[in-house]
Amino acid sequence: MSLSLRQQEISEIARRNGRVTVDELVNQFEVTPQTIRKDLNDLCEKKILSRVHGGAVISSGVTNLGYEQRQDIAAEEKAVIGQMCAEQIPNSTSLFINLGTTTEAVARALLQHRDLLVITNNLNVANILINNPTCEVIIAGGVLRRADRGIIGEATVDFVNQFRVDYAVIGTSAIDGDGSLLDFDYREVRVAQAILNNARRTYLVADKSKLERSAPARIGHISQVSDFFTDEMVSQDLTQVCVRHGVGVHETRNWESRR
Repeated sequence: MSLSLRQQEISEIARRNGRVTVDELVNQFEVTPQTIRKDLNDLCEKKILSRVHGGAVISSGVTNLGYEQRQDIAAEEKAVIGQMCAEQIPNSTSLFINLGTTTEAVARALLQHRDLLVITNNLNVANILINNPTCEVIIAGGVLRRADRGIIGEATVDFVNQFRVDYAVIGTSAIDGDGSLLDFDYREVRVAQAILNNARRTYLVADKSKLERSAPARIGHISQVSDFFTDEMVSQDLTQVCVRHGVGVHETRNWESRR
């Protein structure tokens, strides 16, 4: 596989950070955006990277990025998504929060809420919400996935099925244009499906890069959620699916302009 020195460096940056953007690479290599886009297209043709809006990510439809890499991707956008979603959750309510760096951003935005009952299979969420003295946190039992402190497996599914809550906040690894919600670990998928089935209202949180990724395991369909919170809806196909099924779409750029 023949790569230029610059393309090799771009690949290494993507492996290290999980994502590269055109603007950052233009500044780093002091070349034109057209040159960087050609490099990215070449790397995508070789299946090393996959294009996303404004840049590219490591190409894989079967293996997720590492937790630290996912934390770094769209960190500012996730923080705003978390605030926007938390604004729709009232005080004195019960909710599920599942795995994901964006759901963790929602948890941070809930630190000032009062009298919450949160059931989670995400130890990172529990560690965040322990700092809210009026929030009761219930941690699901099951198998601990050390890579991201997620709790998964059949015991977790059974635990979730004991509850019926007001709200659920869920994340996903990828969203197809047809509305399919996708993930990498089938054990995590079973837990997410149980959460979907046991919440009166469900909020899906995901940054726009998830609309341009792929994963092998199907959680369900976006029609099963009440509202979708993202930084930018970059898929016209998905927009039409949401309209057809009455899913509320909330974009941070519109939300920030109203504040």
